[in-house]
Amino acid sequence: MKNFLYFLKRNAMAEPKIMTLHPDPTKKGVNILLRRYDLMKETILGIMSRQEVITFKDLTAQTEKELTGVLDGNIPWYLVSVKQDLEARGIIEIIKGKSPQQLRLVK
Repeated sequence: MKNFLYFLKRNAMAEPKIMTLHPDPTKKGVNILLRRYDLMKETILGIMSRQEVITFKDLTAQTEKELTGVLDGNIPWYLVSVKQDLEARGIIEIIKGKSPQQLRLVK
């Protein structure tokens, strides 16, 4: 059993990861598996490309619908982490002064 746990830990460490960015420069991003980041990024951008503006609530609902059973992890947590990274990279933006929070792709 000890060897099996070592094998799992060693293989998990070998998987490529990405350190996300945070839109607030005083805060740090998170280190996540690249395959999860890429899947979430593709999903977010795919959903957002079909609409000019989307609320965070609708983005969350659509993301959960598309990724339930596909993404092995906490979908809302990955959504927030990758959304913040995409904001920090200038790919998506929050529309200021709107409540509830609304997002759009940066042109």
